[in-house]
Amino acid sequence: MEKPEITIFFPVYNDENTIANMTEKCIHILKEVASNYEVIIINDGSPDNSGAVADEMTNKYEYVRVIHHPQNKGYGAAIKSGLENAQYEWVCFTDGDDEYDIEDLRKMIRLKDYYDLIITFRYVKLYSTLRVFISGMYNKIFRVLFRTNYRDISTGLRLMRKSVYDDLTIISDSPFIGAEITLRTMLKGYRVGEMGIQTFPREFGKGASVSPKNIMRTIKDMRKVYQNIFSSTYELPKNRERK
Repeated sequence: MEKPEITIFFPVYNDENTIANMTEKCIHILKEVASNYEVIIINDGSPDNSGAVADEMTNKYEYVRVIHHPQNKGYGAAIKSGLENAQYEWVCFTDGDDEYDIEDLRKMIRLKDYYDLIITFRYVKLYSTLRVFISGMYNKIFRVLFRTNYRDISTGLRLMRKSVYDDLTIISDSPFIGAEITLRTMLKGYRVGEMGIQTFPREFGKGASVSPKNIMRTIKDMRKVYQNIFSSTYELPKNRERK
């Protein structure tokens, strides 16, 4: 099988303790599975030492780049920065806290000839009871609201074609971006596949995905995307218009 060209990127915010390990894991697997590759670290205006650690990685490794956001723009904006700046056709993105194992990229690559976007679902969730509850409710609401059957729309480990992303118009800056990318990919007629994974507890710090601020941002973006997708003019066939 011919090896693909792959970009891996991950956003960081208060993740100074995991950046070096994440970078080394990415390089290790890319050396084995990719013909050409790069790693991009998105420093989303992190107040800790993440930016400096990320810069150290660029000095240490030839294929590592860093994008610095002067101010914190949010998870969705960081994901957009990574996708827009990736130079290879296949783009894998994950989180910078090492909860997802980048080794799962090996399995995702096996599916690349069948799908244009591969999302993952967590069949083992080693989180707090509150986080599991919030995640479960979020996925149920999403499935009903957007009329889909995706198991776990918020998982942060994905593999997609850069050309597919370039064909989408993404408006979310919150953690809802993963759901929006999936929806718009499907509605454009591209192939979306799912793959099961396990996740692992954070060793450092606390996740911010279920913070009140991010929950409110997600709800706001969910509403905007819903209104856009379910409008009477969204993705009309050519030469057709509503009267």
